Amino acid sequence: MIVVNPMGLDAENVGVRVDGATLLTDVTLGFAPGRTTGLLGPNGAGKTTLLRALAGLRRPQTGRVLLDGGDLYALPARRRARQVAFMEQQADTALPLTARQVIDLGRTPHRGRWPVLPGPATAHEHSVLAEAAAATDVGALLDRTWSSLSGGERQRVQLARALAQEPGVLLLDEPTNHLDLRYQLGFLETVRGLGITTVAALHDLELAAAYCDDVAVLLDGRLLAHGSVSEVLTSTTIARAYGVDATVERHPLHPRPHIRWNGLLSEGFESCARSCDKS
Repeated sequence: MIVVNPMGLDAENVGVRVDGATLLTDVTLGFAPGRTTGLLGPNGAGKTTLLRALAGLRRPQTGRVLLDGGDLYALPARRRARQVAFMEQQADTALPLTARQVIDLGRTPHRGRWPVLPGPATAHEHSVLAEAAAATDVGALLDRTWSSLSGGERQRVQLARALAQEPGVLLLDEPTNHLDLRYQLGFLETVRGLGITTVAALHDLELAAAYCDDVAVLLDGRLLAHGSVSEVLTSTTIARAYGVDATVERHPLHPRPHIRWNGLLSEGFESCARSCDKS
């Protein structure tokens, strides 16, 4: 059975520079155990950079990342990989792996050094891999080669691999890319139901409103807003982040926001949106 022990994750004044360019500046926000947070913002806002810093893959030049109160970067890489799973936008390999073998790679941090696709070694591992495959609806794909899978099928297999790590934190970079509507909804329902502390970079604000507990909005490498979905997804925040005129209403079927797009902002409306909330 997949063991879920959700962990707290915090960024404190995180700043990242790459090749002289500042990608993140003084980002401070916390992710409470077991909650799902949507990481929002336009292209180039710094979402992927922040996820990589939170995953232990890009050390910040300033500030720190804390996992359950301890410095993430002070942990050995293998221990970090047991506790934080990161699903990137694109994953590829030249090796002739099957989907089953890709999912099995999620067990690597729990095994000895450099295992070479040994396959599940214990009853617990058999159970974990079977549950990960079932949760992501990839049971029929297990014997298919990676190269034969569609983009959406690869996304689901990659999520199964991440779940096989039994992480306390799950980081997802544009996880609904390449998925049709049914699998977008199913994917996010699955993630939300896991009970893992989850941070997902998303482009679709309606999906964020429907499936996230909290949202954090980045703009030009800085944190623009962070809080519950209803607190943050307002017409003002959307105007500031995306330059779009939107009306935010209560959804007729549940208490979450519903966003209606009205068009691009004119300069005059944008000025107004910065000082008053239409929602």
